[in-house]
Amino acid sequence: MGEVHVLDHPLISDKLTRMRRVDTTSQDFRMLLREISVLMGYEVTRDFETIPATVETPICMGTFPVLKESFFTIVPILRAGIGMVDGLLELMPFAHVGHIGLYRDEETHLPVEYYYKMPEGVENSVIIVVDPMLATGGSAADAIDNLKARGCTNIRLMNLVAAPEGVALMQERHPDVDIYVAAVDEKLNKNAYIVPGLGDAGDRIFGTK
Repeated sequence: MGEVHVLDHPLISDKLTRMRRVDTTSQDFRMLLREISVLMGYEVTRDFETIPATVETPICMGTFPVLKESFFTIVPILRAGIGMVDGLLELMPFAHVGHIGLYRDEETHLPVEYYYKMPEGVENSVIIVVDPMLATGGSAADAIDNLKARGCTNIRLMNLVAAPEGVALMQERHPDVDIYVAAVDEKLNKNAYIVPGLGDAGDRIFGTK
């Protein structure tokens, strides 16, 4: 079973509280989301493997750790996931960025992929799927379905706030994927918004409401 990592570092918790406030501007919301993404990124990447490499310092030759993997891909789920990319790129400027866009057909209720763009060879990459909210879990689970269907196996999910319902769905459909969140909130309301949550992350990031 994939683990759920709640990253309740004091700096993350403080920034998340400021994001929750109804009077936080889109500018501040974006800034805080980027900052939290940097802080969370340290934990999401904590288990990345290293190998020894010989390096010449100004003093002498030495053997020091470098990342074993060289292919990393950040995959935001459109559109709100875009707000988490810059923070992770500050940590990993060498990473690639793919994009997944999904919506649900109103009649069939099945996921429809309207956009999928990944770097060549992504199936050999370490993948971090990002989306600020894990509410019902449907979008995240569908996005990971699509990645796995194309041969991707090394996947982890990074969210800002999760509902228990979303966590449960992810663990049911993708028990091999670890989930990293800043907080697990109380529940979903009848409109599938996380309670207490922070509202619609996409609207708050882009100022569209």
